[in-house]
Amino acid sequence: MSRPEIAAVVFDLDGLLVDSEAVWDEVRKSFVEEQGGTWHDGAQRDMMGMSSVEWSHYVRDRLGVDMDPEEISREVADRVADTYRQRLPLLPGAVDAVKSLAAEWPLGLASSSNRHVIDLVLDLAGIAADFKATVSSEEVSAGKPAPDVYLEAARRLEVDPGACAAIEDSTNGLRSARAAGMAVVAVPNSDYPPERDALAVASVVLDSLTELGPETIRSLVV
Repeated sequence: MSRPEIAAVVFDLDGLLVDSEAVWDEVRKSFVEEQGGTWHDGAQRDMMGMSSVEWSHYVRDRLGVDMDPEEISREVADRVADTYRQRLPLLPGAVDAVKSLAAEWPLGLASSSNRHVIDLVLDLAGIAADFKATVSSEEVSAGKPAPDVYLEAARRLEVDPGACAAIEDSTNGLRSARAAGMAVVAVPNSDYPPERDALAVASVVLDSLTELGPETIRSLVV
């Protein structure tokens, strides 16, 4: 079965546009240890793709931080935002890729970050106006790898999910976009590479965003 023409493109944020996984990892680890919890080496990978609701419960229930999950989420996200205000770690090609695709398709963003962090990053990067719709996984029922955040992005874009292309870097993100029925372009994060079976759902795999342009999206229609 052939895929319909691509009518919209939906980007991930963390690990794709922004080299943020190390920032979140450092902030969460410091926060957990300050609050008397117990960090472990697999915690960051466990939380990748989780919504703020999900990872804040994980911090409380699995890492032993005795605080309300909403307070955990707010405190950690505020610290991440403060770090970004000092230096936003944009990945090579991020701004050019967004702007080149925005010239041809409406863009959405489907992110696991908190809403105010998303808005801050896009503002600091100067690309907020390039996105027609942005969704935080805290605004849907379940975070990645569930498809909810991508389905909501398509709904807000008023485009069928099957006519969308998703740009992703992580295991849970790739699975989420594919579960939503989107064509998937993978730009694997070198520090947290996706699992092989998740990478296999991508129609195109790029080494970096510097390789992403309109021709990549047009190649998805077969």
